[in-house]
Amino acid sequence: MADITPARPPEGATGVLVLADGSLIWGRGFGAQGEAVGEVCFNTAMTGYQEVMTDPSYAGQIVTFTFPHIGNVGANPEDIEAINPHALGCIVREDVTDPSNFRSTQNFDAWLRSNGRIGLAGVDTRALTRAIRIQGAPNGVIAHSPKGEFDIPALIEKARAWPGLEGMDLAKEVSATQSYKWDDGLWTLGQGYATHSANPEGPHVVAIDYGLKRNILRNLVAAGARVTVVPATATFEEVMAHGPDGVFLSNGPGDPAATGEYAVPVIQKLLEVGTPLFGICLGHQLLGLAIGARTYKMHQGHRGANHPVKRAGDGRVEITSMNHGFAVDAESLPANAEPTHVSLFDGSLAGLRLTDKPAFSVQYHPEASPGPQDSHYLFEQFVAQLKPAA
Repeated sequence: MADITPARPPEGATGVLVLADGSLIWGRGFGAQGEAVGEVCFNTAMTGYQEVMTDPSYAGQIVTFTFPHIGNVGANPEDIEAINPHALGCIVREDVTDPSNFRSTQNFDAWLRSNGRIGLAGVDTRALTRAIRIQGAPNGVIAHSPKGEFDIPALIEKARAWPGLEGMDLAKEVSATQSYKWDDGLWTLGQGYATHSANPEGPHVVAIDYGLKRNILRNLVAAGARVTVVPATATFEEVMAHGPDGVFLSNGPGDPAATGEYAVPVIQKLLEVGTPLFGICLGHQLLGLAIGARTYKMHQGHRGANHPVKRAGDGRVEITSMNHGFAVDAESLPANAEPTHVSLFDGSLAGLRLTDKPAFSVQYHPEASPGPQDSHYLFEQFVAQLKPAA
C-alpha cells in the first residue's frame, strides 16, 4: 500500500495511519490523542457510525468509513451498542462538522475524545478502501498528535509486531464478567427505549455474551422473551442453572477458532441435550465449529449496512447489516446441516440450520435493521419455537 500517500507529512498534518508495510497515510487528527494498533478495515454504511464504534465486534479494529460525512448528526447516549466504544479508532474523508440533528447531545469529535478513541480526517478513504479490497485488511497504527510529532520508525515497528486477529480470542475482553437480567425493549421516536417491557410469562432465553450488541437483547424482549445474559466463559452447568428454554449465541470479535477453545464444548453439550439455539455472527461461526465445520479468515471481510443475502427456502433477498472478518466454510458443513442464506456479494455462507436439532444461525445482524425490518422474523421465529403449544 506504499503508493497511497507520500511519506513526508503535508503541512498541518496532526494524524497518521502507519501500516505494517511502511505506508504512511497522513491526515488531521481529532478525538483523543495518542496511538492505537489493530487491523484496518472498512465499513460501507451511510449511517450508524456511533453504533459501529460501540459494537464489541469491532474490538481490535480501526474502521475506515467509506461514507464521507461521518459525524454530521453528532452523538447521543441512546445510539450505542455497549457502554464503551470498542473500535480502536476511525478514519474519515471530511472533517467532523457541528452536528445537525435534533437528537444530538454532543459533537462526534468530543464524544470520541471523552471515550479515548482516535479519529483521522482528510484521508482519501476511497483509495484506502480499494487498497484493502485488493491486498486484504492490513495491520496498522492510528496516531494523533496536535503538534504533528510522530516517531514513525517506532510506529512502523509497532504495526509489524502486532500479531493480527487470526488466532486471537477477544471475546473474553469484551464480555460481561457476571450474569444479569435484561428487560428493555425497542426504541420509538419521542419515547426512547421501552423499559421493563419483558413478558414475565415469556420463554426464558439465556444469551451467552461473546461481545453482544444491546439491540439484540431488545429484539429478543420485543419478540416476547425473558432474557438473562451470561459471560462468554460460562460453563454448560452455569448456563443450564438459569433454566433456559433456549440459548442465544451472540456476536463478538476475534477468531472464532480461538474463542471456540472454551465455547465449542459448551455449545456441543447444549446440542446434545436438545436445547434450542440461535446464533448471530460469531455465534453463527461457533455453532459451525461445534458441528464440525471449519471457519476461515476472509480477505477483506464484510462490513456495512447494504449487504444482500438470499434465502434458500423461498429465494427472497434480505438487505442486511454485516460485520465479520471470518466465515464458516459451506463446503465443510456436515450432513445434518443445511445452508439457509447466502451472500449475493461473494457467495459465502450467511446462514445455516440443523436438520436434527432445534438450532440455526445467521452471519449477519438482523437487529441492525438496514432493510429496515427484513430480518426481524428471525427473533420471532426463535422465540416462537420456545413457547409451549396452545
